[in-house]
Amino acid sequence: MKYLLLLASLTSCFFTSCVTGRRTISPTVPVAAHSASKGSVEIMSIRDVRVFQNKPSNPSTPSVKGDHTQMSAAEKNRMAGRQRNTFGKAMGDIALSPGDTIENKMRALITEAFARRGYTVRNGSRNRASADVPKFWAWFTPGMWYIKFEAVIEARIKVTKGGRSRSFTLTGKGTNGGQVASNANWNHAYELAFEDFITKLEAELQRSGF
Repeated sequence: MKYLLLLASLTSCFFTSCVTGRRTISPTVPVAAHSASKGSVEIMSIRDVRVFQNKPSNPSTPSVKGDHTQMSAAEKNRMAGRQRNTFGKAMGDIALSPGDTIENKMRALITEAFARRGYTVRNGSRNRASADVPKFWAWFTPGMWYIKFEAVIEARIKVTKGGRSRSFTLTGKGTNGGQVASNANWNHAYELAFEDFITKLEAELQRSGF
């Protein structure tokens, strides 16, 4: 019995890297070649409107180690996921690098989508965009020898051009697999979600006349 418990503990440590504290990740927003030929746009407010829960049963629900009501809005704005062991028990937080935030990432994603449509971002433009972010989270589904990493981002976006406004909601998803809960695996899941989101936003911008 003791041997089985030890084996389970070692297996858990191997797959999760035994991290119970805070893990910091730095997923990169993809940048494609493009030219600024169509004009400009001003990105107005970007708001993190995610709802956190204490000890949620679903790992895709934002949570933190401890009581989320004791964490400031600025701290929550960096939270990007939650580590779990091979039994699904919640462990430490996953945060973006110091100085980076969920709102900054969304601004970069929107900037890149507009850039691919030929628009530069600058203040004072008559073209405008804003977004609320209800989802921006990553988690993994443990297996005996394989871990499934998932990331989902969602934004309610409003764009205005020529005095006409249009609103829509977009979701980007990324799924990655590996054997160790490394930063690289977490980052890659997010980066796949980023590219999915940008591609969908490009299409919506085209429908909106950009």
